[in-house]
Amino acid sequence: MKALLVIESCNPEFSSVPLVGYYFYEQTSKFCDVTLVTHCRNREALEKIRGEREIIYITPGAFENFYYRAIVKLSTLRGQVIWPLRHALQFPIYHFFDKAVVSLFRHRIKNREFDIVHAMTPMMPRYPYNISKYCNDIPFLMGPVNGGVPFPDAFKKTGRKEFSALYFLRSIGRWLIPGYHATYKRADLILSGSTYTKDWIEKNLRVSKTKLALMYENGVPDNFYRPQQEVNGEREASQNDIRLLFVGRLEPYKGCDMLLEAIHKIVQESSNRHRLQLTIVGDGSQRTELQQTSKKLALDDIVTFTGNIPHQEVAEHLSQSDLFCFPSIREFGGAVVMEAMACGTPCIVVDNGGIGEYVTEKDGIKIAPLGRKHVIDSLAKAITHLRDDPEARHRLAEQARMRANEFSWSVKGKELSQIYSVLVAHKSGVEQVDPVS
Repeated sequence: MKALLVIESCNPEFSSVPLVGYYFYEQTSKFCDVTLVTHCRNREALEKIRGEREIIYITPGAFENFYYRAIVKLSTLRGQVIWPLRHALQFPIYHFFDKAVVSLFRHRIKNREFDIVHAMTPMMPRYPYNISKYCNDIPFLMGPVNGGVPFPDAFKKTGRKEFSALYFLRSIGRWLIPGYHATYKRADLILSGSTYTKDWIEKNLRVSKTKLALMYENGVPDNFYRPQQEVNGEREASQNDIRLLFVGRLEPYKGCDMLLEAIHKIVQESSNRHRLQLTIVGDGSQRTELQQTSKKLALDDIVTFTGNIPHQEVAEHLSQSDLFCFPSIREFGGAVVMEAMACGTPCIVVDNGGIGEYVTEKDGIKIAPLGRKHVIDSLAKAITHLRDDPEARHRLAEQARMRANEFSWSVKGKELSQIYSVLVAHKSGVEQVDPVS
């Protein structure tokens, strides 16, 4: 099977969306003859592992480079990115990329050089793929697309810190961007990275349920799956301490400040403060504020800030931790939660967005986003309970490892292979099958 993959962000040496794009590319290459089209920023990393595969790099012109530098400045305020504004202003950047893809591949698609076209990034459901116009005889697959998860009503103040007042730009963009709605109408199947986004596409873009399927965009690399005996050995090396871990960007919506408040509450109510150790991995606009909060709450002997670390080192931190605390109030991705579960580390999360779908009551603890005080109190209660009940902690750890098997990239690759096969057969008329099934 020959597949054209349109993955603007595809890079094994980056994090977040580019890394996810790369994992999809690698999995697809296992069962397809893949042609990848991507941005030239990914060339250096991809050429190291390309082999005989065909990769086409789109190089932006001088104007696009100038425009990108301009919008980075316009959408940054005191070191914090104004994401709603940047996403809105980035449309011309993706427009140029999309136009180049059409120019390079429309004739090859018409000539049936490919059996399927799969457009994957950007993952936010905000930009069109005009290459879909030419996929009349072959299936056009989109996604996983994800995003648009709102701030909970009880956290509107935090939302304002993340410039939620500018979210109206997303609604305007849906009607102003040429080809936006048409792309979703043309797609043979749209993969959605969360139930929220799946329902949003169906309702707002009036896409039939039969053209929508749920597939989390994140997955877990093999090196995060550790033998249970090895993980237990690392954790038993420090039996007297309960090691807590937070990994993520240090921004207001991630909720790390609430985690510090919860630790302070536990310490105030406990006779042995040294039974808790918290490691905070990551960086962001809130780091200085969080360090000051830690000092103000007299937690410096308990809390350690590491800053950013290479992705491969995250597995070591997760496997050596007893609990993963991730009180992000608006998280549609959250791959680190899957990775924690693969390491057998029970997760405590806020139940809003994708992470609330990854974690179940059998393998972790979910906190309703009913307000700052509720989250802090619930965090403190959950951590205290699992600190004092090793059997419950170990039971959740085992269930988390079992649940995480569903999230491995190899499993995701097999699911994608089946989807490709069904779509191609369905389009060619060989077999009339509902592609979602």
